[in-house]
Amino acid sequence: MQLTPPLVLAPLAGYTDLPFRLLCREHGAGLCVSEMVSCHGLVFGQRNTYELMRTVDAERPFGLQLFGADPEAMGRAAALVDTRPVDLIDLNMGCPVRKVVKKGAGVALMKDPERAAAIIRAVCAHTRLPVTVKFRSGWDAGRLNAPEFALMAEECGAAAVVVHGRTWAQGFGGQADWGMIAAVKQAVRIPVIGNGDVQCHADALRMQAETGCDGVMIGRGALGNPWVFSPHDRPATLADRLPTIRRYLALAGEHLEASRLLFRIKNHTVKFLTGLAGASRLRLAINTARTIDEIVTLLEGGCDEEEHPLG
Repeated sequence: MQLTPPLVLAPLAGYTDLPFRLLCREHGAGLCVSEMVSCHGLVFGQRNTYELMRTVDAERPFGLQLFGADPEAMGRAAALVDTRPVDLIDLNMGCPVRKVVKKGAGVALMKDPERAAAIIRAVCAHTRLPVTVKFRSGWDAGRLNAPEFALMAEECGAAAVVVHGRTWAQGFGGQADWGMIAAVKQAVRIPVIGNGDVQCHADALRMQAETGCDGVMIGRGALGNPWVFSPHDRPATLADRLPTIRRYLALAGEHLEASRLLFRIKNHTVKFLTGLAGASRLRLAINTARTIDEIVTLLEGGCDEEEHPLG
């Protein structure tokens, strides 16, 4: 699989739904990855889990992120994914959320490399798709094992690895250590995708230059900012951002279930306001809106205020 450009939308629970992934693809992302999908949800046929796998031809290539701590269940889930219109399986071994870690999944697997290896081997044995593994630099500052973990993943059949330059202890705070991404690149022969502290297109280019990584995965920096995947910076005014917001609203109306529509639209729309004057007030108004039309009216009103400020 060749990604052009080598920029990837990270899996983000509650955010990387189909409409937002399509929007990022339209802005230049080479690949988008689903919200994380439970292996048990797939094996037991849970409807909400299967909904997370929904895609359309316009999104291809499409990556699906799978998580779990049971090698057998992960293998069975991979076999199910193999029958769907999916182009890549990414294994989540980096999620720091406590409810995931308590079950031995996510970044907890970095403390149990034997189980992690068994999962990678089981998944690779049950799919024809390329398998990537996403993990962190380690558990904490005293246990930085990303290079060794990457080498294990390569030996077990991973086609590429994704490295978030933070430890579990850091969560999403502090600064990502891009030096750890460079160390992983030196340790393996398979492609390495870097992740962490990419807020604009220039940051992505700088990460590649500084670490030698083959691609860049962008997570929180893409929220409300699909422009991060193109050389064009995020517009400075709401009026210039509004066409992209309208495009997201159109995609959401086309691809989201009615029961989820308003909540998801609010979730994303307020992110588009980051850095704008009056964003806090407009964000509050959008969160209390009862219809999509009301949200659009509020956004249009915000544009009018930009053009004709009071005073």
